This record gives sequence, C-alpha cells and structure tokens, in this order.
Amino acid sequence: MTEEKNNDKNMTEPDIKTGSEEDMKPETETAEEESGKFKWYAVRIISGHENKVKAYLDNEIRTEKLEDRINNVLIPLEKVFEVKGGKKKIRLKNFLPGYILIEADLDDKIRDFVSKTPSIINMVGSKSVKGKRLEPIPLKANEVKRIKAILNDEADEDKLDVFLNVGDPVKVTSGPFNNFSGNILEVNLEKLKVKVMVSIFGRKTPIELELGQIEKEK
Repeated sequence: MTEEKNNDKNMTEPDIKTGSEEDMKPETETAEEESGKFKWYAVRIISGHENKVKAYLDNEIRTEKLEDRINNVLIPLEKVFEVKGGKKKIRLKNFLPGYILIEADLDDKIRDFVSKTPSIINMVGSKSVKGKRLEPIPLKANEVKRIKAILNDEADEDKLDVFLNVGDPVKVTSGPFNNFSGNILEVNLEKLKVKVMVSIFGRKTPIELELGQIEKEK
C-alpha cells in the first residue's frame, strides 16, 4: 500500500466510544498526561476500516505485550440522535472518519508497530523533508480537551443528526395533525421544532411541530 503523506500539521475539525468507552482518563489528568511520556496521536487509515484496525491493534498490543507503551486505541465516536419514523433514536457517529486515535509513549519501535498495521496510511505528522523521516505530531492540548469532552459526554447537549431543509416535503406522524402532509417553512434545531405549511380546510396554514412528530417524505 502506497503511503500517503499528510501535509497538515493540525487536524481538521469535521462537522467522537466503540469498544473503548472507559479508556480516556478524566479531564483532571490532562496536564499530567501532556507533561508525561504518553501523548495522543491521530492515525490516518483507510476510511471504513476503523473497527478492523482497532481490533487488530488491540490484539497485537496484547500479543506483543505493549500495554505499557500504548495506553488506548480509540475510534472517535460521539452520541447523536436522529429522527426516523417520527421517533428520536440515539446512535453513535464517527466524527473523524478515516482516523483512529492512539495514546502512546512513542519511539521508533512503537511507530513502526503502528505504521505496519494493515489499512493504516500514516500517523498525522509534519511536512515531509527529503532525506528525513516524518515525525508524528501529538495532538494539541485544546484538541485533546475537545475530544475528551465529546467522549466523556461533557458537551452541553447531544448533537442532532437530522437532515431537514426549508422546502422539504414531510408527513406528520403524531398529534392532532397526524397524517397531514406539507412542506417545511422553518427549522429550529435549538428548540427541536419545525414550522410546516399544511392545507387545512383548503387553506394553507403554518403549524409548529416537534421534530419527533414528522418524518421526511421521499
């Protein structure tokens, strides 16, 4: 597999627990971690191979007895809810697709161990310099803090993952206007409500509904 070079020093922000929900340490330990030998790194992988890569690494870390060098391997997932069939459902969504996160005491041995894992492209690092090996760059303190807040459910509220736009046709699924159809006039994600234009007794009338009371028509 041809290694791709990442020319960005900093991670972009798309828009983060599978198997490793207990892994990240509390926020109070951030300063100690950052000043110690363990640091967090982003590892670029083939998109869609996140679970496979994590399972492989977890197994190889145990086999090679590297638990004292690699603390955590995480798939960056966050809890979101979506509206389907008129019901609000909770699910986990990868907020950094194509990446996994590793907390490690990095040296050449650990770097080679990670880099030789199937489906891994490279560890996010500095710009390439001819004749010199790329050195991975650990995540910045503010990036670690933001990721921990998401993984530890410290964010102010769950994120809404619903694709509704003004003009979209929807059907009312509950309440006094059940089975009415109309088009969206306004979407208010803060209040989790929408305004829908429906026809009542032959007259177009705007009504306000909860997101859980509608479903998008195909």
